[in-house]
Amino acid sequence: MRARGMLAGLGAAAIWGGMYVVSKVVLDVLPPFTLLSLRLVLGAMALGALVALSRSRLGVARREVPVLLGIGALGFGVSVGLQFVGTALSSAANAALLTSASPVFLLLFGALILREAVTPKRLGALVLASLGVLAVLDPTAVDLSQATARGNLALVGASITWGLYSVLVRLASRNAPTIAVSLLGFVGGLLISLPMATTEGWVAPPLGLPIVLGILYLGLVSTALAMYLWNRSLALLEAGLVSLLFFAQPVVGVSLGALLLGERLGPGFWLGSALIAAGLLLAAAPADSSAPPGPRPTPEGGRP
Repeated sequence: MRARGMLAGLGAAAIWGGMYVVSKVVLDVLPPFTLLSLRLVLGAMALGALVALSRSRLGVARREVPVLLGIGALGFGVSVGLQFVGTALSSAANAALLTSASPVFLLLFGALILREAVTPKRLGALVLASLGVLAVLDPTAVDLSQATARGNLALVGASITWGLYSVLVRLASRNAPTIAVSLLGFVGGLLISLPMATTEGWVAPPLGLPIVLGILYLGLVSTALAMYLWNRSLALLEAGLVSLLFFAQPVVGVSLGALLLGERLGPGFWLGSALIAAGLLLAAAPADSSAPPGPRPTPEGGRP
């Protein structure tokens, strides 16, 4: 179960790392909340089709539905929305560095809300991985001037709310299967992203095949598949451990930037990748025997 959870979390982080290369192309044509809404619609359709084909029910009590919608609104509407706003008002370098703080808040909320133990080993892994991210992303490129202050504040807000969203997903997974948490989360996100998209005043130009394929990839792979994997990881593992898997994202993103966009990989990338790998290996070591056991998920991530 532990290995499956870590593979799911790493898979999600790897997909998101590659997402930025595709997003960079698609966002030249589509405004952000329009693209986010398309991603969520495609994600909801994909997971809804899986539920229909399996001829199974979502397995969610009615009282849980508004809770899951609210969690989705927080994660996709508020957190991703703040990331879009922050990136627009700040810079891509600032966004990459400041949103990489999400694992810190995930670990913090896991301790405060879920009462997860923050062990010295886990703190050490967090420090190693954080230093690795700083080396990979080059903090000297970050602009902390007054001109980017509002954007930077929004990006910090995105990190905080993503950490909170992830912990709430862990909590919700005690009472609902992963596919229901993901599907209703997408619908909850649409409650915010669709109204925001209507304010963008976008007129659709003719979309070429590369843009259409990019939208499909972002909706089906980066949203439906990656969010299912992330939520599944949160159902199987402690939130504090899942937080560290997020650090694989910048390594994959920078690697694909070099492979597809011709960006140069400097010594900082290799040093940072080694530090992140060391942090993940430390986190993956057997848990301390003194740490309290977390909730035991069912095979489907739902009720025991």
